Amino acid sequence: MQRNCIKNLVEWKENPDRKPLILWGARQVGKTWLLKEFGTTCFQNMLYISFYNNKKDAEVFEKDYDTKRIISTLEIMHHVKIEPQKTLIVFDEVQSAPKVVESLKYFCEEAREYAVVAAGSLLGVSIHSGISFPVGKVNELRLYPMSFSEFLRALGEEKAAALIEEKNPKNPLISDLNELFIPFLRDYYFVGGMPEAVLTFVQTHDYDKVRAVQNEIISQYEGDFGKHADTKELPRIRMVWNSLPMQLAKENKKFFFGQIKSGARMKDFEIAIQWLCDAGLVHKVHKVSKPAIPLKSYISFSDFKIYLNDIGLLGALSELDKESVINGNNIFVEFKGALAEQYVLQEIKATTAYTPYFYSGEKSTYEMDFLIQKGSAIVPIEVKAEENLKAKSLKVYCEKFAPEYAVRTSMSKYRNQDWMINIPLWAVSGI
Repeated sequence: MQRNCIKNLVEWKENPDRKPLILWGARQVGKTWLLKEFGTTCFQNMLYISFYNNKKDAEVFEKDYDTKRIISTLEIMHHVKIEPQKTLIVFDEVQSAPKVVESLKYFCEEAREYAVVAAGSLLGVSIHSGISFPVGKVNELRLYPMSFSEFLRALGEEKAAALIEEKNPKNPLISDLNELFIPFLRDYYFVGGMPEAVLTFVQTHDYDKVRAVQNEIISQYEGDFGKHADTKELPRIRMVWNSLPMQLAKENKKFFFGQIKSGARMKDFEIAIQWLCDAGLVHKVHKVSKPAIPLKSYISFSDFKIYLNDIGLLGALSELDKESVINGNNIFVEFKGALAEQYVLQEIKATTAYTPYFYSGEKSTYEMDFLIQKGSAIVPIEVKAEENLKAKSLKVYCEKFAPEYAVRTSMSKYRNQDWMINIPLWAVSGI
């Protein structure tokens, strides 16, 4: 979440014992803008270096990791005075310069007085491809596409966004204003949270122009496949990527390899899926074999769902037209459930600290869309795309496991039914 990320950046700046910082995030989620804004507003000056097609600066780190030499050389090359506590040093696109990533260890050990931030669109891919990661020597932050409340702020709906960010589903205004928020939520389903797509919508309210931006982002992502993926894995990465709309459209959204290619097996596509995860383009949600504490110890690594990093990009990749998304109540049936789940997953990832899992009963007779661990409680979450209040799977789950909390999220108003609560989809971050 962008606003939380800004807050965390400021806290990092004020920490007298801070380590160098790595900002994770997929391409086009706003990392570069955020770091430049942070440097401009919170420091006296800034040194920004992008290592994309920049061998000259990368060579500074090739000789050794002498931080004094590196600082002095960069000062001369970029005509800037780098002062401890006063200058923000931003190393961007560091996946193109492995030695820069490794140098962060030495900035931590020998020159922690300098404020150093590194970022890269494909940093996760590069680290798993051989770059030595400075474990324990860096702080880390992750940037996601804009959340629904940030989308509202971009539209000028500050009070509406603030109501969501209170994270208090019991606030009477949540029910009173339910009908007001639903059209905004449907717009968000189409636009998503990629900053350029949101900016285009704010400026034009033209859905076709928004879709053009989304398609361009998808083209950039697919271009990265060819530039950065192993040649042997490239066809498999493309096959997984193109199968995602079909995978999510199923009633049972567990990832089926047979739907990529007849006879396909997990071992054939493990590396391809991991590449997409490392690039920040997809989220993998694992099944647990038992809804018990701690959830992580019951992970089934062979059973999982895959969601995209952004709901707007899912619509573009699926070629959903604006009428289907905005007026989806009567136009399309199967895929609106996929959009609702994608949205809830995004909100959990971007606005909470929870790790989502899913669970299905014996012989898959019922399924919990998501499970989260809240302290010592396991909270089941059932996602309904519209106002359908028949939470059959949730009812079966609660009868079997008697959870302390149970949540249904739908287009309906907030209500407490003793055995579970219904939270409006637009307020689900309040979970």
